[in-house]
Amino acid sequence: MSELEGKRVFVTGSGAGIGKAIAALFTERGARVVISDVNTLAAKQTADEIGAAGVANCDVTDETQVQSAIQQAVDLLGGLDVLVNNAGIEVSSPLLQQPTDSFDKIFAVNVRGTFVTMKAAIPHLVESRGNIVNIASIAGIGGSPLLGSYCATKAAVIQLTRVAAVEMRPAGVRINAVCPGFADTAMVERLVPDFEAATQVPFGDLVAAKQGRLGTPQDIAEVTAFLASDRASWVTGSHYVLDGGLTASLV
Repeated sequence: MSELEGKRVFVTGSGAGIGKAIAALFTERGARVVISDVNTLAAKQTADEIGAAGVANCDVTDETQVQSAIQQAVDLLGGLDVLVNNAGIEVSSPLLQQPTDSFDKIFAVNVRGTFVTMKAAIPHLVESRGNIVNIASIAGIGGSPLLGSYCATKAAVIQLTRVAAVEMRPAGVRINAVCPGFADTAMVERLVPDFEAATQVPFGDLVAAKQGRLGTPQDIAEVTAFLASDRASWVTGSHYVLDGGLTASLV
């Protein structure tokens, strides 16, 4: 039997990219996955493509929508065992030149969205003694030019993960985070021109020197699957770094 067989799973931001890869791998390994994304067409296409259990769309900045989507998933699946908080956005800007409304927006999606989704899911996860995996980033443990507000949001996600894990441990709910480096996603592709302009180094050379290669959405999905599985039964409050050694190196 697969390690995820029968697990009832809700994945935010799963219409494309890393979220889609997570939903696809979980489904392949026997989980019943509900897809959620602010892009309703992408969510429907992904659900059809991977054979997901259903779709419950929401904008994670809208708490009412989030609560409704979680309840839809619970009603469809008969409960909830795993929440994967993947929805997120990036902003490329020198930090102190970033418009305040842009700063507010990235916090609304990446931090508040993670918070309200955990909050909506936790009563159901207490009932099942389930778990949460939050998709953070190595940007949450180190600074990067042009990504100041993104770094701040992902640091916040790591801290939300830690505190929630300690608070929910008596209830038997595990909460962990995954911190990818640069991965082969549309989000990273959008950052390439700005990074090359700021560093005066071809992005491919930077990646090769610092982390060997681009990560893949599948790399991230594999670690997410481990943390969601019973194999990780003693893992909580942790953030797993997936970056080919980028953060381990001083040069």
